[in-house]
Amino acid sequence: MLKIGDMLTLEPLDGGKEKYKGKVMEIGDHYIHIGYPVDEKAGETVFFLNGMRLKASFVGQDGCLYLFETEVTGKLRRPVPMIVLAYPSADKLVRIQRRRYVRVRANADVAIHSFHQEFAPFTTMTTDISAGGAAVVLPPSYHQQLLPGMVVETWLVLAMRSGKYHYLKLKAKIIRIFQGANGVYKASLQFLDVAPQDRLRLIRYSFERQLEAKKAENIVNKWEESVE
Repeated sequence: MLKIGDMLTLEPLDGGKEKYKGKVMEIGDHYIHIGYPVDEKAGETVFFLNGMRLKASFVGQDGCLYLFETEVTGKLRRPVPMIVLAYPSADKLVRIQRRRYVRVRANADVAIHSFHQEFAPFTTMTTDISAGGAAVVLPPSYHQQLLPGMVVETWLVLAMRSGKYHYLKLKAKIIRIFQGANGVYKASLQFLDVAPQDRLRLIRYSFERQLEAKKAENIVNKWEESVE
């Protein structure tokens, strides 16, 4: 569960788009102390007022995402300035398991490397992605060189809506090699030993792709209604 040193992501409960990061400094009965949060976009320290309500999330040691609602209940200055947040009992945390990670269509740049020189490194694109894995397009002949069960190193580039790029170096296991409807071969990958901060980046990237797909769907639906 939540432990000292974990990074907590905080968002306004009123639906604001701001996101903040704060490191957990102390955990007690129904409260936690975090260092003064930093605005994720601006990179600046922010000051919360007592009574401010927030959505909080963190990645547990099991790789699952945990969510809870909290409130600023005070401030401390020992040994460093900290904010006191309400923390619910463990049974009140919302746990999102790996199998619930949503796979979305996404064309992200990725480079695939072998740990044991079984094949030459290559660059390609994902066709879909989730916080647990991805499908990637294979160049010609690579469907014969990559085998299910093989562990590879992936260098993934995530382009966020904010204009920021995340560069993730992830170990992955090849689950299967398959041929798409257009005759192009693909590999299905499962990410292994993902660091908590990288898991959160994958979740946010997938969520942003979902929002974009939903927005595009709404535009198409409105256009179809206008021409009927």
